[in-house]
Amino acid sequence: MSRFTRIQVAQAMAETGLVPLFYHPDADLAKQLVKACYLGGARVLEFTNRGDFAHEVFSAISKYAEEELPEMILGVGSVTDAAIASLYMQLGANFVVTPVLREDIGLVCNRKKLLWAPGCMTLGEIARAEELGAEIVKIFPGGQLGPGFVKAIKGPSPWTSIMPTGGVSPDESNLRGWFEAGVTCVGMGSKMISKEIVANKDFEALTQSVQNTLDTIKRIRSGT
Repeated sequence: MSRFTRIQVAQAMAETGLVPLFYHPDADLAKQLVKACYLGGARVLEFTNRGDFAHEVFSAISKYAEEELPEMILGVGSVTDAAIASLYMQLGANFVVTPVLREDIGLVCNRKKLLWAPGCMTLGEIARAEELGAEIVKIFPGGQLGPGFVKAIKGPSPWTSIMPTGGVSPDESNLRGWFEAGVTCVGMGSKMISKEIVANKDFEALTQSVQNTLDTIKRIRSGT
């Protein structure tokens, strides 16, 4: 059962502008990564469903977040079918992110009023996702589509809320390109939660990176 409504999740994504995302098979290390992001100011985080028994890791960090990080909105990504979405909902997922547009996932999430962000590559897919109740759509792979794609979409579809994933980095020039094009928030994985940070367990560096990124997003949004 989710702790946050889909409206609360959408608002948090829009307000912070950042959704860190990662996968790691070790639950204890994953908890520390989630905590580091939380201390840096992140309030929405996506754990990707990538490895065997990933749901067991998610279950552990979901319980940890509820007890220790009360404002953290934890969701799941890389969900490929409705059964997987249902499993994670039972484990406390507050939102579901998919790599492609799957209508069966949308229906399952809508039954529980859970936010889902389907992966889209065309205006037609985006329109269909919104017809199926998607508050925020993910464009993927962001690195190939680019800010120009977002700007083009926002012309005929200014009401669309977009989250690019892939090709997003903490660099100000990169973030400026996306936000000036009109994105609602960005999903950021290995460019933020890097292999080096994980290998060295440099949680302080991650906290600082998240904080700096959020400050940069605020500055860009303020027009400075």
